[in-house]
Formats: sequence, C-alpha cells, structure tokens
Amino acid sequence: MRQITILIADDEAEIADLVELHLQKEGYHIIKAADGKEAIQAIQSKSIDLAILDIMMPGLDGYEVTRQIRERHLMPIIFLSAKTSDLDKITGLVMGADDYMTKPFNPMELVARVNSQLRRSIEFSQPTPTTTNITVLEAGGLAIYPEQHKVTLYGEKVELTPKEFDILYFLAKHPKQVFNIESIFQQVWGEAYYESGNNTVMVHIRTLRKKLGEDQNKNKFIKTIWGVGYTFNG
Repeated sequence: MRQITILIADDEAEIADLVELHLQKEGYHIIKAADGKEAIQAIQSKSIDLAILDIMMPGLDGYEVTRQIRERHLMPIIFLSAKTSDLDKITGLVMGADDYMTKPFNPMELVARVNSQLRRSIEFSQPTPTTTNITVLEAGGLAIYPEQHKVTLYGEKVELTPKEFDILYFLAKHPKQVFNIESIFQQVWGEAYYESGNNTVMVHIRTLRKKLGEDQNKNKFIKTIWGVGYTFNG
C-alpha cells in the first residue's frame, strides 16, 4: 500500500518542522515547501494526498496556491495561519480549503483534523460494488451525481469544492429533514463538533447557495429553518 504523502507549505521553518515531527509519528511521508511556488511545484511533480498551507508566504500566498490546486485536484486542504479574523477564515474556505486552523495551534488537534480529512478522502475514493447503482438525485433543475462527484444545474456543471458537494449531497439525500449545524458538521467533516465549526458550516452553505444561483434563482434548494438548522427543499 502506498504511503500517504502530506505537503506542508510554510515559510516558518520551525512551524513546518514541528508539524512534520508530529505527522511522521503517524506514519505519513512529508514533503515541505518554503513558499507558494515550491508548493505548486511539489503538487505538480509528486503524488500529494493532503496539503497544509500557510497563507502569508512569499511568492504565491496560500490563497493563490489553493486556487491553483482546485483547478486540478480534490485533495483535502487545511490552512494553518496566523491570520485569525473571521474574514480570513471565510476567505480561506471560499477559496476551497476544507479546514482552517489558527496559530498558535495544538499539534495533536492538527493531527486529528488531518486524520479526519484523509479518512473521508480515502473512503470517498474507494470503489464499492454498489457505486454504479447510486441513484442520481434531481430536484428543480439540479442534478447530483454521487459516483462522479458532479453537480449540474439546468444541464450546466456547477464547480463545487469537496466539502460543498458533501454538504449538498448529505442534505439532498434527506429532503425536507432539518439538520442543525452540529449534525451537518459531524456528518460531513466526520469528527466531533468544535467551536469554530459553526462558522465553517455557515460559510460553506453561503458559498454553496451562491454557486447554485440562489441569489437570482427563486428556487431555494437549501432552506434555513431559523433557530433550528437547514433542510433541502427538494
């Protein structure tokens, strides 16, 4: 079995070394990059399973690295940054990151989040005997193809990040059923709910709605039940 490879891109060598130390204890192979350009080169030349990116890097910042990764890859991306404002976190998630941790950080929490992201990524990529029998979910011009990880709206492909797809698919599988933010986080992220999970879910749903054209389209696919949670209005 191929060893899982993780990219750590951070211009602070001490941080990169600390993360490397803890992840190597988990048995992961580590590749380090000191700036954004090195990170892109590693992505292009190596088989990377997950990327941990700083935002404030010389050359290309973490946002641009994420944008370029998302043009070709669905690997999990975790931001590890000293930028702590809600706007920074929202920007990171909108750009396509799956998770966001702020510095200073607990190395063991980072390891737990890495394990969680990889577990879900690997589970999704494994073919199963029933994969080809999964029914396409359709509602009001929206079509969700689980086996292809693809979404179309009136025949046009909608580009979603992995987590945006997971949220949409989870809600669409249970139409009219209301889920609170904690339940959505636990189902989609596959880990125990933590404090910042609230903003994480809401940001992903906000960007998901925008990509589905709900600002202009009267057909609201994801409905907010105030004080309770969200439901798929299929």
